[in-house]
Amino acid sequence: MFDIGVNLTSSQFSHDRDDVMMRAQAAGVSGMLLTGTNLVESQQAQLFARRYPRCWSTAGVHPHDSSSWTPETEREIRALAAQPEVVAIGECGLDFNRNFSTPEDQERAFVAQLALAAELSMPVFLHCRDAHTRFLTLLDPWLDKLPGAVLHCFTGTLSEAQDCLARGMYLGITGWVCDERRGLELREVVPHIPAGRLFVETDAPYLLPRDLSPKPKSRRNEPAHLGHILQCVAGLRGDDVDWLENVMDNNVQTLFGIRLS
Repeated sequence: MFDIGVNLTSSQFSHDRDDVMMRAQAAGVSGMLLTGTNLVESQQAQLFARRYPRCWSTAGVHPHDSSSWTPETEREIRALAAQPEVVAIGECGLDFNRNFSTPEDQERAFVAQLALAAELSMPVFLHCRDAHTRFLTLLDPWLDKLPGAVLHCFTGTLSEAQDCLARGMYLGITGWVCDERRGLELREVVPHIPAGRLFVETDAPYLLPRDLSPKPKSRRNEPAHLGHILQCVAGLRGDDVDWLENVMDNNVQTLFGIRLS
């Protein structure tokens, strides 16, 4: 059971990071991909991936931080990408929901990271919120130059999912699918995603599954809850949990080149 999206660099884990990792292992999490969302956190994620067993990381700049993208940032991300723990470029993409960075800065940083990933023959770890059409417009010219792509934390419509799947992308499903209010549309999409294009993730410490019981007092999500999300996704699809877990482990190896055995 592999968690493809863990924000282990978050300050919410600063006081008990070792315990979080131990709980994840006890809960059956066999590996994690630690998310880099800006230069500093990408550097931290790589160091954590080196420190903790069976962890890998991404290196990139989230659309929220796109205004920080500079030639120096690109040089540092390139250097990180050469480290054995780093298996994807990202988290990169577009987020027109909150526009913490301007759309122009987001597009500039996104295209630069796509170009870098293509040059280095690395997969991309993608983010898209309220920007589907423009996201695909910028991504399309690069897809045949990339070894693969995953749109993490997918919460879109069936039509948007089909657009991504038709382009050969993987989709990451979080605890959003466990929300009986906001996750209804996603619950209808999940059965339409081929198992060979599916991942589950916690996006910890965010997106605590709403139906988790008992809920942690901190309201913080963590990788130990990945099994709950997997059970929900398998149930919606009518899949055997162990079978789906094995398929997704193979997806991890195919996309990221990670050997889990």
